Amino acid sequence: QVQLVESGGGLVQPGGSLRLSCAASGSIFRIVAMGWYRQAPGKQRELVATVNWGGGTSYADSVKGRFTISRDNAKNTVYLQMNSLKPEDTGVYYCNGKIYSSTTSWDDHWGQGTQVTVSS
Repeated sequence: QVQLVESGGGLVQPGGSLRLSCAASGSIFRIVAMGWYRQAPGKQRELVATVNWGGGTSYADSVKGRFTISRDNAKNTVYLQMNSLKPEDTGVYYCNGKIYSSTTSWDDHWGQGTQVTVSS
């Protein structure tokens, strides 16, 4: 069993900042990549940013230059620093991990989600 536990969501004014954290625990043999997705009301879940455990990152165009994803390999933790937040960044943010629990294959794991609301 692998668990992903998120923290750091909340209410922030436009232009403000938040930092999300996601810690993976349990039966972890190796992490391939971790990332963040978000889902706004009435919309599909979309990719925000990912980082592979070698350090490579990718971002949605809508957050480039404002969000930074990073990871701490020793803690099996991924962070999302969100700056210059806009109302359209509002949604539930989900942590995703592509994780080997054995040597055979990796599986997708999801956190419970954390609410981010950008509003004045």
